[in-house]
Amino acid sequence: MSMIRDLRAAVRPSRPSLRKDTGAYDATRDPSTPSAVVDCAVYRDGRRVATDAQLSPHEAMRQVRRDGGFVWIGLHEPSEAEFSGIAGEFGLHPLAVEDAVQAHQRPKLERYDDSLFTVFKTIHYVEHDELTANSEIVETGEVMCFTGRDFFITVRHGGQGSLRALRHRLQDDPELLAKGPSAVLHSIADHVVDGYVAVADAVQDDIDEVETEVFTPGRGGKVSRGVDSARIYQLKREVLEFKRAVAPLLRPMQLLSERPMRLVDPDIQKYFRDVADHLARVQEQVLGFDELLNSILQANLAQASVAQNEDMRKITSWAAIIAVPTMVCGVYGMNFDYMPETHWKLGYPVIMAITGVICLGIHRTLKRNGWL
Repeated sequence: MSMIRDLRAAVRPSRPSLRKDTGAYDATRDPSTPSAVVDCAVYRDGRRVATDAQLSPHEAMRQVRRDGGFVWIGLHEPSEAEFSGIAGEFGLHPLAVEDAVQAHQRPKLERYDDSLFTVFKTIHYVEHDELTANSEIVETGEVMCFTGRDFFITVRHGGQGSLRALRHRLQDDPELLAKGPSAVLHSIADHVVDGYVAVADAVQDDIDEVETEVFTPGRGGKVSRGVDSARIYQLKREVLEFKRAVAPLLRPMQLLSERPMRLVDPDIQKYFRDVADHLARVQEQVLGFDELLNSILQANLAQASVAQNEDMRKITSWAAIIAVPTMVCGVYGMNFDYMPETHWKLGYPVIMAITGVICLGIHRTLKRNGWL
């Protein structure tokens, strides 16, 4: 029961962090180890087997087959040549190997003869002082996991999604690690989904900021002219990228939580339900973001249209006022001998006064009706 109580604390921080993990691992890399290998270790009875130097994947697997336990190998953007030897050593399926090397895969879960292949999209929120039309809101990466009976292999693509801190937390909980590779798979899934929760909260703040700007009245309580539509489109594109990472992963998490699998410990499987629940909540948030941004965009365009209509009304109003003296001047500018009041001494001031009164009356009427 203590393992069950400590599981959440071991694999999930109390508050998701948006900070990048820049800590270096203590192990010394062996020169014969492929450069893509970030770490390679053997775990037995939930504890890391101490070695003088970092093991190669071949040596680690040889120890596991001889003494038991499981090996956890972490790789970062391996080439086909670097990964082919490891794939052959652990009998990985060629299709899964091809996906792991090429990356840019959709989140998924595939079952092969003696292994599970899982693809996670990692999301990192990009801090920015001001949201612009060119702001990058989220950065994506990938973590691909091969889960076997006595091995666990992670292949990471992109600069985000480091698993060093997660590995250290798991090593501090031997009781959990004793459950085998499926415990590592759950921890990574939980770690990735916690990242989604943190990013969703940060994106919510950006959307709230844009929404406030769109619906804040302009000067004098008049209708706001809205914000730059390109900013809303940019935010919508980033939310779509977020959605592509979250939505396809829900079904694999449900399968891991509902269907018994040989490679997943029954004590660990129940905790995939918690991951699936958090993921479903994030998916609802992302779908809500998409709909809200559509509404904000429509409201922004409507405000721009209303502002243009106000400008047109003002132009039309002043044109109507100017039309009165234009008409009077046009009439009395005609060269006829017999025109009323042309030889009257008070004709000019009277006509100008009448013209001014008419213009003033039109101005007051338009002002009262809100056109000026």
